[in-house]
Amino acid sequence: MALVHATDIESFRTDGFVVLHDVLPSSTLETLQQGVEKNLSSPSEWANDYTPENSLGRFFDDYVSWQRISEFEETALHQVLPRIAGELMSTSSPRFFHEHVLVKEPGTATPTPWHHDDPYYGVEGMNNVSLWVPLDSVPAPIALRFIRGSHLVPRRFIPNRFVDDSPYTTTAPGFELFPTAEELEELGDTVVCPAEPGDVVAFHFRTLHSAPGTTNHASRRRVVSFRYVGDDVRWTSRPWKTSPPFEPQGLSDGDELDEFRFPLIAL
Repeated sequence: MALVHATDIESFRTDGFVVLHDVLPSSTLETLQQGVEKNLSSPSEWANDYTPENSLGRFFDDYVSWQRISEFEETALHQVLPRIAGELMSTSSPRFFHEHVLVKEPGTATPTPWHHDDPYYGVEGMNNVSLWVPLDSVPAPIALRFIRGSHLVPRRFIPNRFVDDSPYTTTAPGFELFPTAEELEELGDTVVCPAEPGDVVAFHFRTLHSAPGTTNHASRRRVVSFRYVGDDVRWTSRPWKTSPPFEPQGLSDGDELDEFRFPLIAL
């Protein structure tokens, strides 16, 4: 039995995002809550805190901890998320790319700025999906915002640093500086996507998105996002340090991600 309705698959393909309501059991959410607490108490070397000095709240992120935090491995490889990813990408063998923990404590002013994930990653290909899993209620004022259809716009943008919104570089072949707010409005409609625990917000690596801070929100916003890739995705180098900062470890541009860091999942 399919987990994702055909209409949701079509929305993902045309809009670049879709909210899948009430698709995760409470046991999965409890498992991920335990994993997040482990991650917060023992961050990896790649963890970041984007909270400016003397600011309230905290914006923490970390990634690629699934090999040391069993709760992330179990959820990423063995529960319902691989099936959801496979159905959205129309593949029976999704490949797990990495997980990403994002925690905004109450009163965090720091937003997630507008960006698309694709330029930060060292991969190329259009068959991909991020499964953004909220562990707390995410009402509209603090919810993800997407620009509808932006994954299909034939423009790619130099990534900006989250800490100060400065570009990684000023020029790069095939990429341009990030658009102004006025230019973003011309790319498509902005859609706000509130979500609740049990929901999954699925979006394409090239879909432009952002999220406000939690300045006027009284509770935490804990999220674990699981990234999967499909048949056409290949390793590539970037003219900047990627995020996560994976090293090639023998992979060359154009290679499949056929190694232990990126497990293939047979559904």
